[in-house]
Amino acid sequence: MAATSEILTAERILEATEEVLRRHGPAKATVVDVARALGVSHGSVYRHFRTKAALREAVTKRWLDRTSDALSDIVAATDRDPESRLRDWLAALFEAKRRKAGGDPELFATYMVLTAENGEAVAEHVDDLTGQLTEIVRAGVESGTFTSADPAATARAVFQATGRFHDPGYAREWEQPGVEGEFTAVVDLVVRGLRA
Repeated sequence: MAATSEILTAERILEATEEVLRRHGPAKATVVDVARALGVSHGSVYRHFRTKAALREAVTKRWLDRTSDALSDIVAATDRDPESRLRDWLAALFEAKRRKAGGDPELFATYMVLTAENGEAVAEHVDDLTGQLTEIVRAGVESGTFTSADPAATARAVFQATGRFHDPGYAREWEQPGVEGEFTAVVDLVVRGLRA
């Protein structure tokens, strides 16, 4: 049990919630379990998150944001050519999703339930990812590397075209033999289509 002398923050609550979800699963995890793990009353948790649904949405958003945050350095590397950044971004997205699915299958299954409950958090995540892609495509257009009349529409198309390698619905396929070669073939095709 956590020391109650520590200041109770939203971040501490989210960390504890993730552990409770890992242990109990989404069907059995309660706010009381989270409070118990923190050594506080459930009312203290509710002061930070008004409802159980709000807590579950926040922990889902935190989980999804980890992927976006991991990719942001690639987007920010404006000293690198856009084609390399695009390839690296897609590869990093694929690897991040594979790591989530294979590294902690129980927690991944839990988050599959939570993301199904929290469509708004998922939509925001997809918007963030396609926004990152838009920046890379726009940089490619500005440098003359890519051609696109609408970088945002092109970014959405790239995201959809590569969905098999980042949409959790395909997670079972990500460890199949040959998947890396298939990924490379799709990325090569996408990049060839974008070249000016």
